[in-house]
Amino acid sequence: MSRLVRLLGCALLVVVLAACQGKKEQEEPMMDMQQAGQRSEAFLDGTMAAIRPPVEWAYGAPMEEACSTGLNRPTGTTTVSRSRNILTVVSEQRRGELVEMVRRYWEQEGLRDFDVDADKEMPRIRATTADGFVVILQVGSIGNVFVRVGTGCVKDSEMTYPTGTPGYPGGPKKVDLTPRKHSAFWSSSQSQRQR
Repeated sequence: MSRLVRLLGCALLVVVLAACQGKKEQEEPMMDMQQAGQRSEAFLDGTMAAIRPPVEWAYGAPMEEACSTGLNRPTGTTTVSRSRNILTVVSEQRRGELVEMVRRYWEQEGLRDFDVDADKEMPRIRATTADGFVVILQVGSIGNVFVRVGTGCVKDSEMTYPTGTPGYPGGPKKVDLTPRKHSAFWSSSQSQRQR
């Protein structure tokens, strides 16, 4: 019986904490979904342009999720996330160089709170912009590299998407994740330090 009481108490605590979190997020967002999407796309454009030599990439699937209170009541706000998938094959020997190049660009752009995972096979870097966007570059399990930008709850609004966005007019029906474009530099098995 006491175990059941403890479990019920824990469940109630989770509900109360979630409700408190919902109250914290009731501050009026500074931007709407359209502005957040445009800001994310601009940041992704800059990140892709900072990679030298250039890589080929495709739009990733955009994601939006309605924000709610701890009691699943709508708040009129939504989280927004955009991404890019790098189609150029980045060899295991070059992945660290790619992460470092992007990290330097993000630092120049004023990002902070860096978290770098230097795993040889699947490195990842995460940081935060001054206006609260979280950005991540990660290598996936099949050697695919993607960059994602997301923000917390912003005001609900209509959204537009760049031509080429999967699932939207002018874009493919499926997300392209598989790297298959060869690059004399990025696909090489020799790292910069070995040359």
